[in-house]
Amino acid sequence: MKAVILAAGEGTRMRPLTKNRPKVMLPVGNCPILQHVIEQVKGANITDIVLIIGYHSDTITDYFKDGRAFGVRIEYVVQKERLGTGNAIGVAEPLINERFLVLNGDVMITSARIKTLCSHNEPVVMTAQEVDNPRAFGVLEVKNGHVISVHEKPEIPPTNLANAGIYIFEPEVFEFIKRTSLSSRNEYEITQTILEMINSKINVGYQIITEKWLDIGRPWDLLDANTEFLTTITEDIKGKVEEGAHILGPVIVETGARIRSGAYIEGPVIIGSKSDIGPNCYIRPYTSIGREVRIGNAVEIKNSIIMERTHIGHLSYVGDSIIGTNCNFGAGTKVANLRHDGANIKVKIKGELMDSGRRKLGTIMGDNVHTGINCMLNVGTIIEPGSNIMPGKFVRYNYGG
Repeated sequence: MKAVILAAGEGTRMRPLTKNRPKVMLPVGNCPILQHVIEQVKGANITDIVLIIGYHSDTITDYFKDGRAFGVRIEYVVQKERLGTGNAIGVAEPLINERFLVLNGDVMITSARIKTLCSHNEPVVMTAQEVDNPRAFGVLEVKNGHVISVHEKPEIPPTNLANAGIYIFEPEVFEFIKRTSLSSRNEYEITQTILEMINSKINVGYQIITEKWLDIGRPWDLLDANTEFLTTITEDIKGKVEEGAHILGPVIVETGARIRSGAYIEGPVIIGSKSDIGPNCYIRPYTSIGREVRIGNAVEIKNSIIMERTHIGHLSYVGDSIIGTNCNFGAGTKVANLRHDGANIKVKIKGELMDSGRRKLGTIMGDNVHTGINCMLNVGTIIEPGSNIMPGKFVRYNYGG
């Protein structure tokens, strides 16, 4: 069996993080989301993988190459136009001649779940997640163990089973994809293809996902995925830890990293290779610090993702935030992560103010951002790549771009 992994999209709701990379290459625990997906597919004994790529495809091909370094064999197909999931799956046809798995490159799933899914024998198998508000999803209507219809964001959902976007298909699906018409969103949607197959009396099975379903669609979902991954790590100290540094709980310090005296690190935390931490700083749980990062004196980092080659100067605070590559924080830069009234934090995504569902959320910062000394970044602030923020400035909502 081959796995077809959909990795062509940009992830516009993840901006500014996806300005220079596709969503699937955003880091979780210092590795791209897509790497985690590939590792779980491999763990299910599937080693032949077809990656459907498009937006910033070179970042994917340069990283994974032919897959041998990851114990798999990877073939690539470019989706020249992003015309929906049906089209994305359809471009893989020349490389598929047997039953195959389809999953998105931004959905965290376990190898055990993939194995269970592959044990089904229907011509089509869908996955579903029980949700509290099915009206926000594509919803499966089921009967006698089979899917009999799929409803897109129905006003009155027939079940609470949301489509989780992971499938098993026989190659006959490609003929149905060719017959699929454009949706109202001007896309060829695989759910419409599946409806055509149901109408042709083809049995469609389903598998309910009982574990936590991590569909990384918005920036704060990346923090959730990072937290979930870090709960699985164990201590592994390969870098240099100076006398007087304190490490508690599961912490990974990669080769070439340096933890200076007085640093206090509470796991789970990952410190990337060649990073320089301290002295006298506080790294709190669920933080991933990338390669060649500098964390200065009297800095506190909490529940955050700090991407590679970023420098956070002394006397700064970063909480519940995602910081891009090659950023530089002037001394005394502070990130607020909690509203005074304790309400959920709202973030402006694609011009729309959205409720993050989180009481604590700091800044979402693109690559190559510089802040001057004593800058203040308000809760839920989006900072566009390449921004230069003047000393002492108070920033809220969106900055730059």
